[in-house]
Formats: sequence, C-alpha cells, structure tokens
Amino acid sequence: MTKKLFEPITIGSLQLKNRLVMSPMCMYCAKEDGKVTSWHNTHYGSRAAGQIGLVMLEATAVQAVGRISPNDLGIWSDDQVEGLRNLVTIIQENGSAAGIQLAHAGRKAQLSTESVAPSAIPFDEASKVPKELTIEQIQQVIADFKQAAIRADKAGFDMVEIHAAHGYLINQFLSPLTNQRKDNYGGSAENRYRLLKEVIIAVREVWDKALFVRISASDYQEAGLHSADYVQFAKWMKEQHVDLIDVSSGAVVPATIDAFPGYQVPFAEQVKKEAGIATGAVGLILNGTQAEEILKNNRADLIFLGRELLRNPYWAYEAAKELHTEIKGPVQYTRGWTF
Repeated sequence: MTKKLFEPITIGSLQLKNRLVMSPMCMYCAKEDGKVTSWHNTHYGSRAAGQIGLVMLEATAVQAVGRISPNDLGIWSDDQVEGLRNLVTIIQENGSAAGIQLAHAGRKAQLSTESVAPSAIPFDEASKVPKELTIEQIQQVIADFKQAAIRADKAGFDMVEIHAAHGYLINQFLSPLTNQRKDNYGGSAENRYRLLKEVIIAVREVWDKALFVRISASDYQEAGLHSADYVQFAKWMKEQHVDLIDVSSGAVVPATIDAFPGYQVPFAEQVKKEAGIATGAVGLILNGTQAEEILKNNRADLIFLGRELLRNPYWAYEAAKELHTEIKGPVQYTRGWTF
C-alpha cells in the first residue's frame, strides 16, 4: 500500500511524484561570481537520484550585495543562467522537480560592502550597523526579484520560493523588531507586509508557475511576530496567488529556541488550517513515520527535509522501507532499493 508520503501531489502548476522536498540549505561553495560549480551538480543531483520529489536550491541572491556570504549562489546576472540551467537539467533528468529560493540577506549579509536593512539596527552587538534603505533602493530590490524570476524561468526551474524568513531582508521588513520605519513600509502590519506584497506582484508579472514563500512563523520574542500574525500574512499571500507557505521560524533577532523533533510543525498546521493555504512542514523531521503522521493528520501538505538529507541523500529509500512500501528509483540502483 502506498503511503501518503509517497503519493503524488499537485501544488498550483507543480506536479510532484511524492511529498518530499529538499529544503533550501546554503552550501557556501560558489565562487565570488555566484555561479554554479561541480559541487552543486553532485550535491543536488544525488538528492534527485535519491527520489526527493522537489529539489530546491539554496538561497540564491538577487543582488550581489544581498548575498549572505561571498560564496553564495547568485541570480543577479544573465551570466549565471547557463550554470543554473545545466543544474536544472541534472535534477529533472534524475526524476525530480527543480526549485530555487530567491533571497536577499539584508543586514545579515556578511560581506565587506555595507549591508542594508529596513532600519539602521544591527543584528547583535558584534554586527555592523546596516544602512537604512531608501525608497529608490527598495524599488530596486523589487525590480531585482522580478529579474531573478525571469532568469529562473530561462533556466527552466519548475517553481520559485521567495525567502521571507530567517532574518533576511523581507523578514526584516515584516517584523516590528527590525522595522522601525515611519513611511509606507513601516508601522502597521499592512505597511510592514508591503515589501513582500510588492515582490510577489512583481514576480507574478513574469512567473506563472508554482510560487512558494518561506516564512519565520515566530520571532521567539514577546514584542515580535507570532504565528497568529503570520496567519494574516498568509491570507494576504493566498489572495496574491501564492501556492504554498513554507513554514519555518526564528532568526530575525537573537533568541533561545527550544528545538525538538517536529517543533515547527504546529506552525505549519495553524497556517494551513486558519489561512486555508497549503503549507510545508520543516524542522527536525527525522524519519518516515514522523513524516507520515504529519501528512495523514493533515498538518501540512509537503515535508521539507534539511539536515537529514545532508546526512543521507537516500533518506527516501529508508523511509519507504520503514513504512513497508515500495518506491521506484534509478534502474541502476534496482539491486539496492528492492527489499
């Protein structure tokens, strides 16, 4: 009997052979030109061969100054498209859909250049003070997300995800802890949502395939955002034809987080049920039984795996064995994945 974890699913225009997603995880191994290397081809190709339904690339910078590190992947230049296109081909030829996370690090950019943010507030005492973005610079960020989506389409990606989590630029605009602006991009929830809203509008003008958004559903600070705030944001995103919310948490400000297996799943469940939108669950999902429970109880629609796929690219085969079901794999591996 096929388990829900291995049932096909359609999210927007995206058709997946199962509910498993490789969560975006930065590899910090691109050269300073932001281009794909042979490491990326091996890294992502092996997870596709490992039968992950959707292989999503790491946070890929829409501006050179928006990289987390000098060795992040980039999509700010047409020169970067060819390498991305070749990587997409490898992923798709191994049976997976290919996705990319579009990102801007904001004040968390660890570069020699000056970092930017909604307000001139450093992340912590050891961090440099970022420069507050002007309205013109905000409009350029929006335009660069749009151009990144155009390049993602040229590269052949099946879906894109806008990174609005983990304390990066869009998350910085959303949270009152990091956004103290007095203009139309700060203050009320509607104003703090404005950058994400305008990025979604710009991307949707050029991208008609599946669109995800990653959020941090809690700031883990009393004065910050909580999951109920993100239910409202998710309702707005649904109105903007976002197909799925990828629900993570934390990292906009320093905080103590009690992390345990499945600790973020309740956030995904709340957003799914209260906003009426598909969600992905992520965060210490360790085995097939745990993943199957999340799906069977309708707590989320997709399972995002991070560190487990760093430890084991063939996690899906082990989960299938654990769940007493069979999955197809590369014919070359037949002797290894039949039980």
